[in-house]
Amino acid sequence: MSQTKITELYGLPTTSDPPGGWAAVAAEQACPYLGRKCLKNRKSAPEQTIGSCTVSHGRPAGGIVICPHRLLDRRQVFTDCLHLLALHEPGNELHVVPELNVPGGSVDYCLVSVRGGKDRDFVGIELQTLDTTGTVWPERQRFLRTHGVVVRAADADSGKPYGMNWKMTAKTILVQLHHKVGTFQHVGKPLALVVQSPLLRHMQKQFDFHHLHASPMLGDAMHFHAYDLLPGDSENRLQLVERLSTDRDGIAKCLGLKGEANLELDELLTQIEAKLTTNTRWAIGGSTPLAPAAIDVSE
Repeated sequence: MSQTKITELYGLPTTSDPPGGWAAVAAEQACPYLGRKCLKNRKSAPEQTIGSCTVSHGRPAGGIVICPHRLLDRRQVFTDCLHLLALHEPGNELHVVPELNVPGGSVDYCLVSVRGGKDRDFVGIELQTLDTTGTVWPERQRFLRTHGVVVRAADADSGKPYGMNWKMTAKTILVQLHHKVGTFQHVGKPLALVVQSPLLRHMQKQFDFHHLHASPMLGDAMHFHAYDLLPGDSENRLQLVERLSTDRDGIAKCLGLKGEANLELDELLTQIEAKLTTNTRWAIGGSTPLAPAAIDVSE
């Protein structure tokens, strides 16, 4: 079997043999992490999804995650933020609310502890995967062609390469975090960034992370959760492998930037409570969380 740089397509390892074959997978275009059609669309053909979750680049055995929805695997990232809900009590409902607007952009998700329809506590959760340079589309098409799927020859034979945009991805997310964590720190709530461990290691090499707490402090406003992607026969699973924490000043020290954050707690609570529905209610093994529109996964 020929080698491919696509390590996961539509949530399935490319080493697997799915029921119905890869032709059926490509036709269905389903994202198992969202429980719906993949949202990773081609800009030149919006009706066509790309489906590439992870790609081979460097040493990580499970590949490099390039789609943020891939981080929703088993909703583990929400489970791993439960300890940050300091005011959560038995009997409270848990909700996963997408897309909260804050200065500097929006936060992908909020894990919310709710009682009587009212917010009792919440933690913001940002998902960040590596941006690519170039295009992974030719690699995808070549893989499908080797498995009997009819594709455009011009796509599969294209020599267009792709790469990992390490520097820009790392700097962009840190700049955004500096603005966003100021808001969360101002209202006394935590913000968690979910990344794959190779991206965190790159950030640690390129920026000053020495002052961050290697033993995370619950009182810190900013938390980093880094995951490895562990390869398996039928699925690759995310595993939390490292946690760090700091505050707004710590993020500023990484970048030497300053920003203003003035969104008050009441405004955040109004946004959250307006989004609480039966569709946001979450439990371990429960429904798939709604996808925030702000996550850009197009190519």
